[in-house]
Amino acid sequence: MEPIALSAALASFTEPWSPRIVTAVNDYDVRVAKVEGDHVWHVHDHTDEFFLVLDGELHISLREPAGERTVVLPKGSVFTVPRGIEHKPYAPAPTAILLFEPTGTLTVGDRHDDVPDHVDATTGHALR
Repeated sequence: MEPIALSAALASFTEPWSPRIVTAVNDYDVRVAKVEGDHVWHVHDHTDEFFLVLDGELHISLREPAGERTVVLPKGSVFTVPRGIEHKPYAPAPTAILLFEPTGTLTVGDRHDDVPDHVDATTGHALR
């Protein structure tokens, strides 16, 4: 029950696409992650996925009923991917993000493409 500096949380690990749980709010995890390059096409069938860009720039490609598009989130931007929408995050350079998801949500969703070695398929790691 102490304040957590997001800068210190982000400095405590180096692995990309491997989020750390910094706190919980009701039944939701607040996670931070360092990201760079491609994630994986995936979908969360039962939950939305909230992104806040803390530093850098995040691109999220979306496969929506009207077609495919990409949203670009500069530092300080937020975006929510609605449940059931296939999406793939991408960061062209090192980027820091904050995610807000129900506890136990897998980073690669309920359905996904093959997971590359640089993506950690996890429900989040405890902050050290």
